[in-house]
Amino acid sequence: MSRMSRRSLLTATAGAAAGLAVAGCGAGDSGGGTERTGEPSGASGAHGPAKTVTLIGDGSTAHTGKQPNQPAVDRLEPGQTPPQFVIFSWDGAGEVGNGLFPRFRKLAADHGVSMTFFLSGLYLLPEAKKLQYAPPNSPLGASDIGYLADDHLRMTLDNIRRAWQEGHEIGTHFNGHFCAGAGSVGRWTPADWKSEIDQAKAFVTSWKTQTGWHEEEPLPFDYEKELIGGRTPCLLGQENLLPTASALGWRYDASSPGGNQVWPSKKQGVWDLPLQLIPFPGHTFEVLSMDYNMLANQSHAATSSDPRNYPYWRQQATASYIAGFERAYQTNRAPFYIGNHFEQWNGGIYMDAVEDAFTYIAGAGHGDVRMVSFRQFVDWLDAQDPALLDRLRTLEVGQRPAQGWKGFMTLPAPVPASTTPSSAAVA
Repeated sequence: MSRMSRRSLLTATAGAAAGLAVAGCGAGDSGGGTERTGEPSGASGAHGPAKTVTLIGDGSTAHTGKQPNQPAVDRLEPGQTPPQFVIFSWDGAGEVGNGLFPRFRKLAADHGVSMTFFLSGLYLLPEAKKLQYAPPNSPLGASDIGYLADDHLRMTLDNIRRAWQEGHEIGTHFNGHFCAGAGSVGRWTPADWKSEIDQAKAFVTSWKTQTGWHEEEPLPFDYEKELIGGRTPCLLGQENLLPTASALGWRYDASSPGGNQVWPSKKQGVWDLPLQLIPFPGHTFEVLSMDYNMLANQSHAATSSDPRNYPYWRQQATASYIAGFERAYQTNRAPFYIGNHFEQWNGGIYMDAVEDAFTYIAGAGHGDVRMVSFRQFVDWLDAQDPALLDRLRTLEVGQRPAQGWKGFMTLPAPVPASTTPSSAAVA
């Protein structure tokens, strides 16, 4: 399929998901300032005029101008049906030679849409330098996820470069992924989260120093400006993360341990964008909209089980994602969030299910569907009339507006102020 043209967030047509993530890469002051001319490695599209690249710090990142492939953000008018937003996101976002990162970048490119990649900071820190990491309440260098081999670190850098150039968002999945015991992120204080975030940013912005690969191309963005949200390990610790996220100016958090398919609100000034409970075919209960939660209910957290189950499990996972999408699309148009990992659990069926669901959602017949990143979505939210958003939040899961969208989204006319002079004004 040819790559579709970028559109305004409010002018997508059937079968096209409009708009890629907006990510500011301005000329702010974040470090060093070596200038050179050229195009960062991994840039996509036709060759245009050469860009000025201003290196930041040790040259691991750089200012390269506005992020490519960005749409305008429009504002809902009274009486207008809201678009159906769908956000695919990836926890960890490293490439370990299994081809999953480029596979889903290509899928997004084929449909002209964007995603969010939550990068684990440790994926840019060589294992030989692991003692540079000081996780809260754990020994130096400890991590519940593995450090990447050098060739996989290079692959990850290449995919992150290309992803940003293609219009995707680079968020954070923090570092050591501690989910249990005394070091669990669920026990962290706001100060612990501040330390973790500072370190995650440092690993992204100093990978040249840590690896010694000074001749490599920089990441083409200023991470201090790019990073506006993340998802915590195992969806733990949001309560104590939010004060720190708010103080850092983060605009959203995707770490809530489960929500419903309704329009979002803010917590402590930060948009709360949780994974959602969605129908789970064959069961009376619902499942969180993430690949691991499908696995946990199908093979009881075993990542490799009887292959004879794989075809049905793939079909069931696909049907669950599609049911979640259709429930929102046909009723309250609540944004739909899907979380994933670049993993080959149970023979890779969850990657196949995600692709199947993605292709269905992006397919013909679904008008005004917007497959965007979290950053793009909060740009849209922040551009809306708060009164219209308040009205959307009154719709429950699976609830259609009784009077239709035009009537529901038409705000009553304001009551004019009285023209009768006050007693104080009468002389």
